[in-house]
Amino acid sequence: MKIHESGENYLETIYLLKKELGDVRSIDIAIKLNYSKASISRAMGLLKRANYITIDNQGHIQLTKVGQTKANEIYDRHLVLTKFFMLTIDLDEKIAEKEACKIEHIISKETFTKIKKYVESKS
Repeated sequence: MKIHESGENYLETIYLLKKELGDVRSIDIAIKLNYSKASISRAMGLLKRANYITIDNQGHIQLTKVGQTKANEIYDRHLVLTKFFMLTIDLDEKIAEKEACKIEHIISKETFTKIKKYVESKS
């Protein structure tokens, strides 16, 4: 199933919060992204129906295997693009991260693969 940019942002946020906090709940996502609880609830429902996450009776959110794979891909694009901007045009890390966050959702697989190869050759 095709996932939109907002869904990718939620998956990446869940992934990062899981690493940071261990357990992730909707309120954690709302706080991190500064979104309303209602917006997060709607988004979590969509991600759950698409089989990207599960939510247990206590409200803990887990990435499914498919969700984990997608979150890893998104985060990898984020890291590689950030590094690419810092290496090639000497952007400050914070600016590079902001730009990477915008581009990671729209970049083609072919272009990303070439950028990743370039970054790996410089590391």
